[in-house]
Amino acid sequence: MPQTLPGTDRFRLRELREDDAAFALALLNDPDFLHHIADRGVRDLDQASAYLREGPIASYARYGFGLWAVEMKDDGRVAGLCGLVRRELLPAPDLGYAFLPAWRGQGLARVAARLCLDLAFGPLALPRVLAIVTVGNTASRRVLESVGMRLQGPRTLQGESLLVYEINRDEHFTAGPGSGS
Repeated sequence: MPQTLPGTDRFRLRELREDDAAFALALLNDPDFLHHIADRGVRDLDQASAYLREGPIASYARYGFGLWAVEMKDDGRVAGLCGLVRRELLPAPDLGYAFLPAWRGQGLARVAARLCLDLAFGPLALPRVLAIVTVGNTASRRVLESVGMRLQGPRTLQGESLLVYEINRDEHFTAGPGSGS
């Protein structure tokens, strides 16, 4: 994992911490998160802390990457998360992101996704990154396509029909690191 995570003039990426539990509780119970991503069964602050500890925080130690907080520079609020997830059901890490409703539609997901791909193909030296999205999540599909990911097709994963996107290191650097940011 790089010592310093990147950012922009508006936000920085940083590791999630257990004290981000209130943010995690709100995000994981947002109706759009529940509809398009999953119900993680997190209903209180203790469960949110455990989710962070056993999920993203454990992933940093195990893989050198995970989901990172998208923290606004002007006031330190966490707008969302974006990063790389290693799932047993996929052959490569996948790009994931989710934002609280107040922060959607502002281009943050696209810029954060591009920064995460820069990390994936730069310091982390990953050969490829996948992404999975529900068929009906057109906003997320637009984000993936805007950062150069290409649709591989529909797949049934854990009983759910999802679209799988992919980008490899060469494709990313053809477009140029940070392009579109």
